[in-house]
This record gives sequence, C-alpha cells and structure tokens, in this order.
Amino acid sequence: MARYLGAACRLCRREGMKLFLKGERCYTEKCAVERKNYPPGQHGQGRQKNSNYGLQLREKQKAKRIFGVLEGQFRNYFKRAERKSGITGENLLCMLETRFDNIAYHLGFASSRKGARQLIRHGHLKINGRKVNIPTYQLKQGDTIELREKSKKIEWIKEAMESAEHRGIPQWLEIVPGKFTGTVRNLPTREDIALPIQEQLIVELYSK
Repeated sequence: MARYLGAACRLCRREGMKLFLKGERCYTEKCAVERKNYPPGQHGQGRQKNSNYGLQLREKQKAKRIFGVLEGQFRNYFKRAERKSGITGENLLCMLETRFDNIAYHLGFASSRKGARQLIRHGHLKINGRKVNIPTYQLKQGDTIELREKSKKIEWIKEAMESAEHRGIPQWLEIVPGKFTGTVRNLPTREDIALPIQEQLIVELYSK
C-alpha cells in the first residue's frame, strides 16, 4: 500500500498551520510550526504569491494531509461525493470524517490519525463486535467501536484516551468512560466538523 514516508512536520510547515500529524508533540514547544513558522526549503522565507489556482491547490493538499489520504484516494472520494445528493463539498468532508481511522482518532484510541491506522491494521479495534482491519472502512450512524480485550492493557492507548478527554470529543460521537467503547451517535453535519478547510475551493479545483 502506498503511503507518505517523508517528514510529517514539513507538511504542517508547508500549509502554514498545525495539522496535528504527530499527536502530543504538536501541543508542545517542539512543534516545528512553533519553531519555524515558514514553508520548508531554501525559498521558504521568501515572498509567497498565490493565484486562485494556488489557493485551491493548497486547500486540497491541506485536506489530504489532515486525513492522511493520497491523491488517487482523494479524487475517488470527490467523485463519490459528487454522485451523492446534497452539497458536494460537505459530502466530501462527511465521508472523510466517518472513516474508521478518523473516528478512532477522535474517540481517543490513538493520539494521531496515523497511530489510529496502525491500531486498526494490527487488529486492536472492533466494529459492532467484529474485527475490522481496514482504516478506510466507512462507519454509519449507530456503529460501535470497541478495543479488543487484550489491547486494554496497552499503556500508550490509555494515555491517548486520557489526552482525548482534554482535547475534546465531537458531539456526533459518544465515548463510554472506562469502557474503551465509542459510538457514532449521528453522521456529522458541516457545523460539526471543526476543521480549517474551505471545501468550496476544493470543489472549484476539481470542477475545472
């Protein structure tokens, strides 16, 4: 499976904001955006000029990087969002938000989406009592995620769940304290998705 193998902090610096790709490190003074708040590369501190296309491209890249999706996957999500009834941009964000790895991250099973993908691939999490090891699995309203019994003893998972309580859990999800279980109460609306993404720019980019 193809995946990005470069430095995660470079991605945050390129977008000029924290994308929270490295979990707890992003909340400390070690965060690269805090130390070097300019794009990477030898021209990073030069004057930045963006055309309309450049703004649209950056918005698409930002969304891809937040959710850890590659170009081909992202384009497929957009095509599916176009075919659904409703507003394409909002459909796209809803589909990305309800991915298994993203919900596992929101519920606090891992401190980053990358960590959540690793948990899922290694079979630590179950959906509705059944083991699912596909990070891209699309969850529905009423689905329940729970940690496998043997995995409840893993210390870093406990620490991640404690950190999630301080970070806050979206209202469209519900976590049962101390039970390592979470539920999708309802599918998220645009108001529920607190991400700095202007999805209309993405729609304009792919509509050319």
